[in-house]
Amino acid sequence: MEHPENDPAYRGLTVSKGISRPPSVNPYLRKRTKECERPVTEYVEGILSGSRVILSQAVTLVESARPEHQEKAQAIIEQCLPHAGNSIRVGITGVPGAGKSTSIDSFGMHLLREGHRLAVLAIDPSSERSKGSILGDKTRMEKLSSAQDAFIRPSPSAGSLGGVARKTRETIVLCEAAGFNYVFVETVGVGQSETAVHSMVDFFLLIQLAGTGDELQGIKRGIMEMADGIVINKADGDNVEKAKIARRHFSNALHLFPLPESGWSPEVLTCSGYCNIGIAEVWDMIHRYVDFVRGNGYFDRRRKEQAKYWMYETVNEQLRNSFYHDPEIAGLLERLERDVLHNRKSSFIAAREALDLFYSKNR
Repeated sequence: MEHPENDPAYRGLTVSKGISRPPSVNPYLRKRTKECERPVTEYVEGILSGSRVILSQAVTLVESARPEHQEKAQAIIEQCLPHAGNSIRVGITGVPGAGKSTSIDSFGMHLLREGHRLAVLAIDPSSERSKGSILGDKTRMEKLSSAQDAFIRPSPSAGSLGGVARKTRETIVLCEAAGFNYVFVETVGVGQSETAVHSMVDFFLLIQLAGTGDELQGIKRGIMEMADGIVINKADGDNVEKAKIARRHFSNALHLFPLPESGWSPEVLTCSGYCNIGIAEVWDMIHRYVDFVRGNGYFDRRRKEQAKYWMYETVNEQLRNSFYHDPEIAGLLERLERDVLHNRKSSFIAAREALDLFYSKNR
């Protein structure tokens, strides 16, 4: 419809037609859909050839919840499995603000200078309200982000740390098949995700801070017992002496714990990821650990235990999904929930009725 302002009666005033409205659908959507329709052999060949683009697309399939994507992802993983297992897997955790991402940037560049290839898998916490994630870990890994031999993949926790951990475990297989001989797994922070990450790595590194108050607050038995090494980060400038004091506190605390199953006595070091101080010493510690556990057979034994652990974890997850995704059980759960809320049934009796229905359907 023409604008009335364009009438000759309105001298000196015209309204342009403007531009046509752009389409609401992404014009590249069709192209990306075709890329997801690659055959399994093309994915496998691309991964084995070291293509980071195809590796990224394969990881997207692994993280997808769509059944057809999951089926294809499992086929890719199965064919890549014989080419995996040749990396050193390092889990890195610490409280928020401890400098994990900055330290990973320095650790990673140290490895790249030695001629290695590195994959970084970062688990990013998702909002409980919006379910979204910032996925901004790469912004704090400025050097690694532009390095040719580094692959950085942030993944949202999406409220399910167990599910993300399983997908991270599968992503490790793909990264190893692509030729990355070091894999870092960065966790959300000190919390429940550490147990899952600990069950998929060879060396578990705990990053701590000094000068934030009572250092003993950072000495939590659960996380300390899992750590194979502890690093006091940000040991630079005026914080050097505080870092040394914190190192002594943590070293004394470790002596109170029983010797780990590996036989390795965890060490405590200081470093500065930002100033690139003490990075080589941290890697000397990790390499000494790997040589030690390979020498006493613990390295291979732990890898087998981890494979068994994730087999049972996958069984548990599949059982849980088949239970909650059953329409008949979902309807029954709604009725049972109302009964429990109105005190007509106890929580335990309601749960037993739901499970009885599930068992009867799967006999």
